[in-house]
Amino acid sequence: MLELMHESATVFIVVVFAFTLLLGSFLNVVIYRLPIMMEREWREQAEELSNTPSENDLPEGRFDLVMPRSGCPSCGALITAWQNIPVISYLVLKGRCATCKTPIPLRYPLIELSTALLAAVVAWHFGVGWEALMAIGLTITLMAIAMIDADTQLIPDSIVLPLMWLGLAMSLFHPLPGTNTLFIGPSDAIVGVMAGYLTLWSVFWVFKLVTGKDGMGYGDFKLLAALGAWLGWQQLPMIIMMSAIVGAVINIVMIIAKGKDRSIPIPFGPYLAAAGWITMLWGENIKNTYIDLMF
Repeated sequence: MLELMHESATVFIVVVFAFTLLLGSFLNVVIYRLPIMMEREWREQAEELSNTPSENDLPEGRFDLVMPRSGCPSCGALITAWQNIPVISYLVLKGRCATCKTPIPLRYPLIELSTALLAAVVAWHFGVGWEALMAIGLTITLMAIAMIDADTQLIPDSIVLPLMWLGLAMSLFHPLPGTNTLFIGPSDAIVGVMAGYLTLWSVFWVFKLVTGKDGMGYGDFKLLAALGAWLGWQQLPMIIMMSAIVGAVINIVMIIAKGKDRSIPIPFGPYLAAAGWITMLWGENIKNTYIDLMF
């Protein structure tokens, strides 16, 4: 199979698509359960410090990424193996629970399919090799971060900090044989972490001093630091510019089209994640095109 993937780019892309489609199903579990696990931990710590029990509407008993088994939130029926085939089961079940016929949110197959499509694009871009494997891992992680932040306005340290440390560790092996587009050296990675964190940290405090409000969360600082570790400090201006422009445009559209309250904060993590992913694949091309147009 490895030889076949080396010989045929199409086979490699198909294998990556199928494998990450399965990972997309697990990603749905991570996106839903990790914030609940975090909140349970926070409440336990608060109860321990205050010595008073708090109202707890969270699941009782063991609750992690493995247990309990996934089930229908309406009737509690456990999801069987054949009902958990990514995308296909949703289509076969016509988007409804097999037991109580309650509609299943469309977001679940969309996350599965989006994860697989983005990973396939990465496989096509980099080809067979270490770059593709690491870039696919980054893609899946950014998807999880973006969706959790969009749902809860939280970026879990348990995801973003290992992502940053992995980027730094990966830079120690630069240059790897046959790689020249994703992997960067330790100096660029270390400066990328510092510049990424301090840039948004500075923006946060300037905004807070001027307005008295928090403009963004510390998770955004850590996410940009992680992207700096992976892509280098040179790519940070592009990531910040793209994420700011896209975030502003989408927020304006939501205000005009849906009457969104301007006072409601918007998560910045999804825009950072999207800008980082685009920069990873086409950052140099975008930069060169911009320079050609301007000069």
